[in-house]
Amino acid sequence: MYLLLPMDSEDVQEAKLTSVMDAKIWAQLLVQEGEVVEINHANEFDAFDNFSEAVILINDFENPMPFMEYNMMPLVAHTQRSIDDIVEAYLFRELHDMAV
Repeated sequence: MYLLLPMDSEDVQEAKLTSVMDAKIWAQLLVQEGEVVEINHANEFDAFDNFSEAVILINDFENPMPFMEYNMMPLVAHTQRSIDDIVEAYLFRELHDMAV
């Protein structure tokens, strides 16, 4: 599954999840069998060759509509900020659907 994340840096070890408006770079993670297989970066969320199935947002106040138009499922990482923490939360189903 491809996950899309708005990040504050391309540095995989130091990058933190940020709001869509503050995103300096977009990361697309390919997660297969519980592991990150591939990480790609782009300046725009829709610039990737592969379709992202879910977008990870920082809170419930983000606008999910641009992503939903691409049929991405919006998930919220309320406390997770690093790529490792977000992937772990995704695998253990600790990311939340957006509050309506």
